[in-house]
Amino acid sequence: METSKRAEAGVEFKRKNNCAQAVLLAFQPETGMDEEVLKAMGSGFGSGMGGMEATCGALCGAAMAAGLINKSNTPTKMLCKEMLQDFKAAAGATICGDLKGIKTGKMLFSCDDCVRQAVLVLEKRLEKLAEN
Repeated sequence: METSKRAEAGVEFKRKNNCAQAVLLAFQPETGMDEEVLKAMGSGFGSGMGGMEATCGALCGAAMAAGLINKSNTPTKMLCKEMLQDFKAAAGATICGDLKGIKTGKMLFSCDDCVRQAVLVLEKRLEKLAEN
């Protein structure tokens, strides 16, 4: 898997935070938000949305960060759709329980890998926006 400095910073944030918080904190400078506010925003997404029942928390964090950062004419929901597609192509799923192999016993992506991938898909979208 490719990586970046920011993606690895996200993994470091994951040591003391959930996946959504880790991704939000990786983009703190661009959001202009206080660290505690970002942690509070992501606090409900530990173990994915709904406790492994729905969307990966890291991907939720990337969507929240995109909403805070995006000042372009491109709707954030379109960025999020592209991020979801890229994440799924890389990880094989977007649901936390599926990524962790809860029903199959086969883990597709670790939490660290989910954080890395979520950061990378948002970085890619932000780079595209900056080019336009």
